[in-house]
Amino acid sequence: MAKEQLKLNNQLCFPLYAATREMTKRYQPLLKELDVTYPQYLVLLVLWEEEIITVKALGNRLYLDSGTLTPMLKRMEDRGILTRRRSIEDERVVEVELTALGKEKEHLAEEIPTKFIEGTKLTEEEYHQLKVILTKLMQKPD
Repeated sequence: MAKEQLKLNNQLCFPLYAATREMTKRYQPLLKELDVTYPQYLVLLVLWEEEIITVKALGNRLYLDSGTLTPMLKRMEDRGILTRRRSIEDERVVEVELTALGKEKEHLAEEIPTKFIEGTKLTEEEYHQLKVILTKLMQKPD
């Protein structure tokens, strides 16, 4: 018999994992009109906030390493959503910027957060509490 702390139902990691998979699945129909994947949507969210951002800063914001981020950015660039270029100040730095097409997608995305939240069945208070708790979990230990 498994020790109590080793039971699946007593793990925090499992509901987080399952909820993340479910959340990503729920975003798929909402992202159809944008014609992007969920990770690409996250890139767009950052780029709609920032006009130009370095790949390193983008990776930090999204908690993604360059090995994951670079191929995704290349696919988005190939589709005309964004451009990547070397910084004028430092050639080692790559900057990312939305194209006109990438900027147009923001208008298509305006209702996505509301539709997603409505689909969760969480109250506004529960939604904000959960966001605060998850943000706390994302912080790196000292």
